[in-house]
Amino acid sequence: MTGRWDKPEPILMDEEIVEEAALEQLSQDQAGRIAKAEGIDFTEILKLRLEYRNILRIDHLWEFTSLAKLELNNNLIEKIEGLDRLVNLTWLNLSFNSIEKIEGLGSLRKLELLNLTNNQISVIENMDALEKLTHFCFANNCLGQLDNVLYLRKFKNLFTLNLRGNPVSKDEDYRFFIAAYFPNLTCLDYRLLDQKTKTEASIKYQYVLEEMRHEELQAQQAEEAEQSQKAEVELHMDAFVEYLNGTYLFKSMFKDDPEAETLHCIPGVASLLQTFEHQMVELCVQLFEIGLAEHKWRETEVSSFFSSQTGAVTDYQQKASQVLAKFEQQHKERIVELQQLSDPDQLRVKINHCNDEIKQLCNSLMALEVQLVSQLEDIIKKFDINISDMVGNFSETAQGIFAQCRDLEDNYHEKVQEIALATLESVAKDDPEEDMTDDVKRLFTDRDKVMDAVAVGHDNHLLVINDRQTQLVKRVDAWKVALIKGIQDKELKQNRMRISDIHRYVDHLREQLDELL
Repeated sequence: MTGRWDKPEPILMDEEIVEEAALEQLSQDQAGRIAKAEGIDFTEILKLRLEYRNILRIDHLWEFTSLAKLELNNNLIEKIEGLDRLVNLTWLNLSFNSIEKIEGLGSLRKLELLNLTNNQISVIENMDALEKLTHFCFANNCLGQLDNVLYLRKFKNLFTLNLRGNPVSKDEDYRFFIAAYFPNLTCLDYRLLDQKTKTEASIKYQYVLEEMRHEELQAQQAEEAEQSQKAEVELHMDAFVEYLNGTYLFKSMFKDDPEAETLHCIPGVASLLQTFEHQMVELCVQLFEIGLAEHKWRETEVSSFFSSQTGAVTDYQQKASQVLAKFEQQHKERIVELQQLSDPDQLRVKINHCNDEIKQLCNSLMALEVQLVSQLEDIIKKFDINISDMVGNFSETAQGIFAQCRDLEDNYHEKVQEIALATLESVAKDDPEEDMTDDVKRLFTDRDKVMDAVAVGHDNHLLVINDRQTQLVKRVDAWKVALIKGIQDKELKQNRMRISDIHRYVDHLREQLDELL
């Protein structure tokens, strides 16, 4: 019988458990109102305590998107999971569980305190997203490699660390090691790290630290360069002109041209090709610069639109707040007056009058909503026209530049064709150029093959140019359509929500009156 009580029965974390925990965080008044309503709005809960419940698995937390503090200590949890939606979490306590691996924390970018004390974890890992971490409690786990602690050096705000009870904490050099590698740490294993310890540690590990700092600086510079390059590519893609600031498009024209290299060996073609490349790159760079400028103008237009939209909504909210404030003050007075009436007939008359006032309030709020919708429709319509003009002008400009690219290709093709015909004649007369290679001579013994190679190359080059033009025009148009549709869909959703809020509030007021009867 004793063994049965020593081993707790695990339970699954369901909606009933989280709802009960959520209710515990609310005041009695809030809990009472919720008990009469349909349910709790989990998105408004900021703290949740689920300790000492024998929970086996983290679940049913996806609606707690505003949650800042979560207590899950002293349970039977074996895996860190189910936290992906808790993006506002700053405090997470998972101590005294059965966790063996750090994982599932990728969405918790605001987390400041992480408590994993008394688990079965042997490696500190998978915490890269926790950029704001200040407290890390990892006592009484299975960490055996002191070097693994260096993983935490990336957290520049970390000032409290607890590794007590891990195998690494028994290392005779443990405290100096931590003090040396974590100079910003103020507290280790519940004890302050004094300046004397830090100074001794920095002297002891001086040369190792210098080398590590040098390596970290190099790694940081490489990462910054990579991030900068990535941001630059993303900007170019957002402007729809990626890889047009160099030779990429030109070189891609000849990439799948099997006879191109041989043809370029014909005397006179190399100089033509060089000129063609120079002119082509000039056009691409011109389009690239126009694309970046147009992107900046579009971003300015988008920003201006959202500013106008926000201004309209703010004005609506201010007017609605004034209407509500005036009504609520009078409504409270009317409710007090109704509560003092004892005559049922008088009470009904007064309640009918109150219902008329509520109806008038509803009409006033709805009128404001209609005004807002009309105003926003005008703003969106104007924005649609402006952004459509900008996209249309950019597409037209791009098509004009791509047409010039095709003209260059036509000109290059005609001259290569002329040289090819002349070379065919000289080879046929057995009077080829002296610097002509054997491969070129062999190719030019077959007239059809030569002319086919020139024609196919020309078609392939035009196809590459046409494909890039089509890609640009389609993408910029798709961006505009998605942007406008997204704005319209969002506004429709918000309009329905505002109307729903008005009706809910009006229903609440009428229910108040019904309770007086």
